[in-house]
Amino acid sequence: MKIDMTDLLNSITENLKRIDYIKPEEIPNIDLYMDQVTTFMDEHLAGTKRRDEDKILTKTMINNSKNNLLPPSVKKKYSKEHVLLLIFIYYFKSILSIKDIETVLAPLRDKYFSDEAALSLSELYTEVCKLEKSRIKPLSESVQEAYESSFSAFSNIEDDADQKELRLFAFICSLSFDVYLKKVMIEKIIDELSAQKED
Repeated sequence: MKIDMTDLLNSITENLKRIDYIKPEEIPNIDLYMDQVTTFMDEHLAGTKRRDEDKILTKTMINNSKNNLLPPSVKKKYSKEHVLLLIFIYYFKSILSIKDIETVLAPLRDKYFSDEAALSLSELYTEVCKLEKSRIKPLSESVQEAYESSFSAFSNIEDDADQKELRLFAFICSLSFDVYLKKVMIEKIIDELSAQKED
């Protein structure tokens, strides 16, 4: 099966444009039981799944999160603030360890989870999502640049199929390297946060 690279790039950039987030007002203002939380997350984050059988959030993930990531549920019910933290956990879990997620979320859990906080978790979440949405256009441009660089590589390969295969590999490597570098930067910041906490 041949991959049409122009179609693939167009599909990637179109998907980037369609990326959206769960808005705080979409989260019920009533506390939810675990089944209701998993159903809510499944419905609202279905578009982020790679495969139909992939799970957004399971009961096990939530239960494992109880120890250090989430404040405990109240009478087995989860508040809007719990759901907001679970959304962050969902996005972080594909690139960070549980320990790193705990370090990143500790200030949110400790300072902004309660009703008495100067800034609500909903306001904080909305501000972060706004920043993330502003990154989509530069990211699309960066992907386009990686595509163009990768698909001008291996010009010395005469076999057309081999050349396309190597160019696709180069494109994957280029995107992966970007992810790797950002992951290294994130981990460095987290290590600094951990060191400050210990001091």
